[in-house]
Amino acid sequence: MADSFRLTMAQVNPVMGDLEGNAAEARRVWQEGKAAGADLVALPEMFITGYNAQDLILKPAFQKAAMAEIEALARDCADGPALAIGGPLAEDGALYNAYFICRGGKIVHRQRKHHLPNYTVFDEKRLFDAGPLGGPYDVGGVRVGSPICEDAWFEDVSETMEETGAEILVVPNGSPYYRDKFDRRMSHMVARVIETGLPLVYLNMVGGQDDQVFDGGSFVLNPGGELAVQLPVFDKRVVHVDFTRTDTGWRAAHGEKAVLPAGEEQDYRVCTEALRDYMGKTGFSKVLLGLSGGIDSALVATIAVDALGAENVRCVMLPSEYTSQGSLDDAKDIAERLGCRYDYLPISGPRDAVTEALAPLFEGTAPDITEENIQSRLRGLLLMALSNKFGEMLLTTGNKSEVAVGYATIYGDMAGGYNPIKDMYKTRVFETCRWRNAVHRDWMNGPGGEVIPVSIIDKPPSAELRPDQKDEDSLPPYDELDAILTMLVDEERSVAECVAAGFARETVKRVEHLLYISEYKRFQSAPGARLSKKAFWLDRRYPIVNRFRDKS
Repeated sequence: MADSFRLTMAQVNPVMGDLEGNAAEARRVWQEGKAAGADLVALPEMFITGYNAQDLILKPAFQKAAMAEIEALARDCADGPALAIGGPLAEDGALYNAYFICRGGKIVHRQRKHHLPNYTVFDEKRLFDAGPLGGPYDVGGVRVGSPICEDAWFEDVSETMEETGAEILVVPNGSPYYRDKFDRRMSHMVARVIETGLPLVYLNMVGGQDDQVFDGGSFVLNPGGELAVQLPVFDKRVVHVDFTRTDTGWRAAHGEKAVLPAGEEQDYRVCTEALRDYMGKTGFSKVLLGLSGGIDSALVATIAVDALGAENVRCVMLPSEYTSQGSLDDAKDIAERLGCRYDYLPISGPRDAVTEALAPLFEGTAPDITEENIQSRLRGLLLMALSNKFGEMLLTTGNKSEVAVGYATIYGDMAGGYNPIKDMYKTRVFETCRWRNAVHRDWMNGPGGEVIPVSIIDKPPSAELRPDQKDEDSLPPYDELDAILTMLVDEERSVAECVAAGFARETVKRVEHLLYISEYKRFQSAPGARLSKKAFWLDRRYPIVNRFRDKS
């Protein structure tokens, strides 16, 4: 009977659909574990495919190719530690989210996920079949149980494994970030440890996939809930954890105990990592954006520089006669502070041409929002032309407040391939800018210090599409708007509850109306980093045609 057990836990970053690349990363990690004398090398949930594969996982050719890679890994990793890796298992007309244990050149155990999440961004009941409650597998005389992600949020899977002889629980995860999620993970895992009396390894992946970022934060708990190892959030890590058999069961040796940053820093890191991986995994290296001199584009430019480096960011000022001198000065100032390219491209000539072309058809009509939107769409056209010509992905810069109520021009300032602040309310944009001016971390490629001019943060927000325009001409003050949106969107509260919280019914109904009629814009908007459990896209799926209004 073994008295010691070494586990290599790999907090790593798969690439969606890159089966060969993910397998190569698994081999690299396995070699590292072999060199360290590991008994078991563990990778996260669905690592061979990337996660969340959505309907791609239903493609038989994809399932077959993934299985072939896992079988090849088993053969290649025969002479050394056991390898545990997540992937799809198609058998007997069913499809499972599975965890494969490879040892001695073969797949010796297949753990099938039992509890299938079907909320927020997850559709696993649509994609997978539920596996049976399973038992542990043997690694060198040690019985290891692996509840897969959601399986560890419920009592039955872990308890079944403990009752059938498991001595250590290794939980592979593909758990994406939302604000304050870590505490929920920890409380569930502590509960499993208390119930079973077993040590538990919580292993999560890192990296961005479309709108989601997997934040890592893997940890090891000893019986009783004692924290033995805490890995950092967002960073790749391969660590070796030593377990020792005692009279009261297995215990993990104490190792790294990273201090997790506060929520505002984690949100900003998500925006940065999401953009960095979206670019890298889609094959882009450079971005451009319209830099208006306002706070949203200033924050997006800063995120872009922190993610990609100043040499890969182009900022373009596209002024009209309504653009203030202050905005011109602020835009150039922040571009210089960040060290990125700054181009000046007035829209007056193209706007005159469009005005002249439309004049015969617009004759007898008064100027209105149409003329304002023409300005925005001309900017979008010019930015897309630069994107096409130079192969730079266009970033869009609308915050969650604007995205929610449609305070943006479709095919204009909504044009772009990615939006780093899509799930960040305007009030949080202000807070984040102040935070970034005060804080610099080694994962940021941009400079430290006051990179966002205070003049940008302090001035009243304006689209500058007509004389003396302010956002509050069209919208409630942002602190009020964001509070109402938080209730209506993030908390799914009723109009009556918003009114009871102190907001004027007329204002709440207006915000509700704007929220519903803007669905078609969001349907066509760029993806963006998910920060909450109610981000626009997979978290909140509403019909475009919808006559419902809350009469409470």
